[in-house]
Amino acid sequence: MPEGLAQWGQELFLRRERERRRGLAPESVAGQGFVRRGFEPCLLALLRLSASGDVGTGLTGGWFPGALARTGHLVRAAELAYTISGELKQGEALLALVQAAAGAGDLSGAQALAESIPLRQLRDEAQVALVPAWALAGERDRAVTAAETIRYPHNWAWTWAVLAKAVADGGDTHEALRFAARAEDEARAFVFEGTGQVLVLLMEVVAATGDHVRAAVFADRVEDFSRSHNRTPSSRSRPLAAVLARETMTGDLDRVDALLCPPPRPPVGAGGEVCGWALTGSADQDAAPEGDLDEIDDARPLPPRSFLGAGDLAYVLDTVAETADQEVALALADRAEALLETGDGRDHDVLLRAVTLLLARHGQAERAMALATRIDPEPRVGRQAEIVGELARYGDTDAAEALARAITDRRAQARALIEVVRELSERGDAGAAETLAQGITDRWARGEALVAVVRECARGGDLGRAEAIAHSIAHRATRARALAALVEASVEVSEPAHARRLAAQAVVLDGWGAALPVLESIVPRAVAVVVEQMMMRDGV
Repeated sequence: MPEGLAQWGQELFLRRERERRRGLAPESVAGQGFVRRGFEPCLLALLRLSASGDVGTGLTGGWFPGALARTGHLVRAAELAYTISGELKQGEALLALVQAAAGAGDLSGAQALAESIPLRQLRDEAQVALVPAWALAGERDRAVTAAETIRYPHNWAWTWAVLAKAVADGGDTHEALRFAARAEDEARAFVFEGTGQVLVLLMEVVAATGDHVRAAVFADRVEDFSRSHNRTPSSRSRPLAAVLARETMTGDLDRVDALLCPPPRPPVGAGGEVCGWALTGSADQDAAPEGDLDEIDDARPLPPRSFLGAGDLAYVLDTVAETADQEVALALADRAEALLETGDGRDHDVLLRAVTLLLARHGQAERAMALATRIDPEPRVGRQAEIVGELARYGDTDAAEALARAITDRRAQARALIEVVRELSERGDAGAAETLAQGITDRWARGEALVAVVRECARGGDLGRAEAIAHSIAHRATRARALAALVEASVEVSEPAHARRLAAQAVVLDGWGAALPVLESIVPRAVAVVVEQMMMRDGV
């Protein structure tokens, strides 16, 4: 494991490594002389210069194609996708473009592109994605037509289920139930790996229409499917965990308790079996065993396991952590701790993380920290930082700050303080957030915390203060991110010229990549400009 990964956490660790490599920002305000009034052609020229010097960025993968599709350049994006060698990779790229274009509202373009995908399975998946999009756009006939073109049986039930969900979300209960019935018929006719997820979605549809009795019937069917089919762990456990999360939100823990109970042991006698282990000879408990006692202990059958595993329960805890009331959260934590005590090593650490964060999210910091002591010392401080963040989100920022300062590892402490600063900013207390951020000793971490302060100041309308704080951030890439956050805020308060000026500063600091995502909203042509420049550079 790389040094510092456990303490910073993966997201902050990778960001910190990249941004520190980019170096410190210049002392003068970079880019202040460019596009002083936010003149759009100047900004586009700056983007061309930045893109011409970029290296190692592929145009056919990652962020570029979707950005082109979202900004009205679907044809150009498709042209790039068709240059990909390999039918599968090309089809996956085209499928992603269909989804991006549909999300941006270009359903006609997305439909035409979907119908052109050569690989039939991926063409099916593209049509499945378009079915609810057409329905939500009010084009129900187009949605039904797209659903009827689906070729493979394993997509049929899911397609009609997502159509039912989209129609239910639109308020048409009668039609939603009709499509749900079609989905149910398909699910009965063709059972496959995703049947459990289909049943979960149908449960949500009928619950949305007010039929909670039938929703309970679907929940039972999900459990039956999970118990009776030899499926992969994800197809078996994830649908069941979704049912449990829904039921626990209403305070109903009956199914959780039933699934946590291990199956009863079969009767023990001569020639009988316990958990599949054959027993021979006398059942006299006083008979002394022969041989090495350690070997006999190793051969002794393990106690029966509950059907609900640690990973399943962890999923339930993560799902309800923010929305469950205090009583339900603590009841789930009790059950999680009891399962941890069984010693079953499967997904033990996953459940331990879930229960500690659930407890902290509900103000039980002392209990969460006690559980964290079960973790090895190196990853323990990282978990403590996570607990601080959840306690801050619970609302007790004073206690969270105190716990953060008690963390002995300087990296984990900085991570924890960043979490407190973010929560103070989210709650609108920019002053306290800035004071706390300025006290962080790690220079990069201080800048990372100040990004949240910049965003809150801008959201509150104090753009001047936000910009001043952004320019106080030491590392150039971190400062560019703060300026990009200001671009978004300037758009929201209808100051496009100011936004373009800030975007120019971000580009000068850290290249086109720092600002291009936010430029989609103020200069949609920016993505195409960068692509054209890079294609010219590469001779495409």
